[in-house]
Amino acid sequence: MDLELRHLRSYVAVAEERNYTRAAQRLHMTQPSLTRTIQQLERILDCRLIERTSRRFDLTDEGEQFLIAARRTIADLDSAVADLQLRSAVSVGFSWLLPDAWFAAARTRFEALGGHVEIHRIDDPIAALLSGSIDIALYRKDIRLPAQLATRAIAVERRVLAVSARSPLARARHLRWGDVARYPLVVNTITGTTDETSWAAPRPDRPIVTCTNFDEWIELIAADRGIGAVPELARSRAPHPGVVYVEVPDAPASHVHLVWRSTPAPARSVQRFLDVA
Repeated sequence: MDLELRHLRSYVAVAEERNYTRAAQRLHMTQPSLTRTIQQLERILDCRLIERTSRRFDLTDEGEQFLIAARRTIADLDSAVADLQLRSAVSVGFSWLLPDAWFAAARTRFEALGGHVEIHRIDDPIAALLSGSIDIALYRKDIRLPAQLATRAIAVERRVLAVSARSPLARARHLRWGDVARYPLVVNTITGTTDETSWAAPRPDRPIVTCTNFDEWIELIAADRGIGAVPELARSRAPHPGVVYVEVPDAPASHVHLVWRSTPAPARSVQRFLDVA
């Protein structure tokens, strides 16, 4: 049998506790199992490490020397493991309009701890999260998530109206949210923030044009197939020659969420990113 890390941890616990019962409790194992592990270790090393009698517990000279080496080995290994875990890459998926200021701050804090962040533009971040291809999803759509996912709101964003440059609404002033409830609506059904239920009294006869990603959505807006609403960030992040973003002061805000797998428990690097983000 080869020497294993469990032998070292068991021996250090016994040597420090100077009692098999307390050491077994500390290691969350049974006393007989711990005794067998120490006996295996002594056979592997071909020497006695512990002098055991009914009245005393002492380490032999070899046992004292081995305790120093075992502690050093465990400490070095734990340090190396912790360093590698912190340096693990965390993959963050988003579908559109990554919040630059937030992400830059979160990435700076995380990478200052030794980690690395990878970003992926994905049409459906929730599906990618469930498949395991990303660790964390940035999401804006308010939906009921599967039970194995957890979520946290990180920001509130103002909405602006998106209309075709050819639409009369492109030149409108002092619009109210209710004023545009009758216009045809373009809805990104996968990750869009606005659909017919975004108005207090949805019109059953309202024309709805659907698509499944932001690129299709903005082209449909430009083609004057309908109107839409997006976070104000779109003004600078998604300019389009055929689209005008119009202020609507009472438009409902949208929320940005981080979503991650809570079952099984997230890796330490993922949890560290969530802590700093």
